[in-house]
Amino acid sequence: MSDRAYVIFEEQQRARGIDLDQVKAKLKAFKIETPSWGYGDSGTRFKVFKKQGVPRNPFEKFDDAAQVHRLTGICPSVAIHIPWDKVEDYGKLKSHAENLGLAIGAVNPNLFQEQEYMLGSVTNADPLIRRKATDHLLECVDIAKETGSRDLSLWFADGTNYPGQGDIRQRKAWMLEALAEMYKAMMPQMRMLIEYKFFEPAFYHTDLADWGMAYNYAVKLGPQAQVLVDTGHHAQGTNVEHIVAYLIDEHKLGGFHFNSRKYADDDLIVGSMNPYELFLIFYQILSAANDSDLSIGQTVNQIAYMIDQSHNIEAKIPAMIRSVMNVQTQYAKALLVNHSEVAEAQQRNDVLEAENAVRQAFEFDVTPLLHAVREEMGVPADPMKAYLNSGYPKSILSRGIGGASW
Repeated sequence: MSDRAYVIFEEQQRARGIDLDQVKAKLKAFKIETPSWGYGDSGTRFKVFKKQGVPRNPFEKFDDAAQVHRLTGICPSVAIHIPWDKVEDYGKLKSHAENLGLAIGAVNPNLFQEQEYMLGSVTNADPLIRRKATDHLLECVDIAKETGSRDLSLWFADGTNYPGQGDIRQRKAWMLEALAEMYKAMMPQMRMLIEYKFFEPAFYHTDLADWGMAYNYAVKLGPQAQVLVDTGHHAQGTNVEHIVAYLIDEHKLGGFHFNSRKYADDDLIVGSMNPYELFLIFYQILSAANDSDLSIGQTVNQIAYMIDQSHNIEAKIPAMIRSVMNVQTQYAKALLVNHSEVAEAQQRNDVLEAENAVRQAFEFDVTPLLHAVREEMGVPADPMKAYLNSGYPKSILSRGIGGASW
């Protein structure tokens, strides 16, 4: 992108009252956490298509994640999933990450793959299975302590397929019991991020089916418990940005799992289906950041932006780079909203002007801005092109086919 393109863009934005120096500073400070499982062989509920060159262990997952961070400059942490990323020495894994310029991010317990969990984990009618599931949650707290992780990201597949299969209210009590035991074991600096899902794999009822249920548990547990919003975990037509605004206002939005969906929890590359929704989510977050209530600003500053995707047919590292770039693009566009113009139009009840003040930011081509920011950060203007032209894609082929799968 030529300097002339950026000069034109700069003049355009300054005429709108946008402080581009501030925009660039926020873009440089913006961070996205990538998931270890996004680099390994993972796929749909039906089939995992083995790829050549995927990581064979957690250490190689961090090697690949380091390439994404090196080229984008905004992905300094990697979420881990236990037991997919279980190792004998977490101190060694932490040191490996640090040597690559990375940190271990959120710890994600796995409570959906064991044979015993067919009818539920922490909400199973069998007390021995509930105990096993709760012990795994406590194990993940210990792992977070060893790795210096702040966040424990929780998603449960628990639910039922048929009316009468389980006692819904009793299962609700068992869920709270397990979460409370885990919460008590956490260090003061840790957070419990409670995720929810509308349906699947439970088709009659899901024990944590929506943001309201997750919020209710978070309120009962205390200030270290917050809600995690997965952008693919909602019913068709759900206004996700409304949920985001509500949770921010209640100081209970802890983070995101970014992906994209067409029908259900498709786990597609974020921004590939409905980029406007992603833009509007960031608009709500940045609008809240301008609030005079300092506690709202503190909530916004603590939001964890994490990717959670299943790269089933895509090449793993390029898919992750594309995901990161898509998120960065929509965040950049949201930074161009003139909030004063929006507020003034709202005060006048000018519906069309208020909508236009938001939408016009989405319609700007932010490529010149992103190229300028990346160059100032010392990373390639086009991270995807830089990766494809590097020797790394060929260097990992020696790993063979079929690395660490689900």
